[in-house]
Amino acid sequence: MKKLVVLCLATIVALCSCTGNGEKEFEKANAAFENHLYTEAASWYEKAAKKGLAEAQYKLGVCYDNGYGVIQDGEQAVYWYEKAAAQGLVEAQYYLGDCYASGYGVRQDYKQAKCWYEKAAEQGYAKAQYNLGACYEDGFGVSQDDKQAVYWFKKAAEQGHAKAQYNLGGCYYKGDGVSQDYKQAVYWFKKAAEQGYAKAQYNLALC
Repeated sequence: MKKLVVLCLATIVALCSCTGNGEKEFEKANAAFENHLYTEAASWYEKAAKKGLAEAQYKLGVCYDNGYGVIQDGEQAVYWYEKAAAQGLVEAQYYLGDCYASGYGVRQDYKQAKCWYEKAAEQGYAKAQYNLGACYEDGFGVSQDDKQAVYWFKKAAEQGHAKAQYNLGGCYYKGDGVSQDYKQAVYWFKKAAEQGYAKAQYNLALC
């Protein structure tokens, strides 16, 4: 009986080590990627991705997005971004939003783009906060709303996002979605200008 129990436990351990969660494969993939062995990296990312590891699914999406070690394929990029995004991985949510916004690998859909930007923005991802602000500013996938645009631009601007700082400065300068305030406009133009953003440098000079 004891031998049977030991045998069963050994089998379970062996099965667990064979399946795993993909972390070992992911580590090998990252090492290969850092050494510019993209074909090898993509192969390991795929092994880890198929085991459900969100980070690997995202990285595999990046490989297909850019043609790293695989033939560039927008549809495959979207497929793997979606897998990772559904697990809450913020980078995947952001890039999936970009795919829907541009129609890369999927039918262009601003509502879906806004949806995924929002999911990433709510997790504090500055790029998504800026893009979500732009959606509200231009009415892409959502009713145009200057106050919401300002809200999200400010979230991203406070994290140092230069374009968001520039756009927020423009909102204060024109009084779009916020009370007109030239001091605040100058403040945010200066923040973006100090990061080398040319449009902000020009507007700051005008001020």
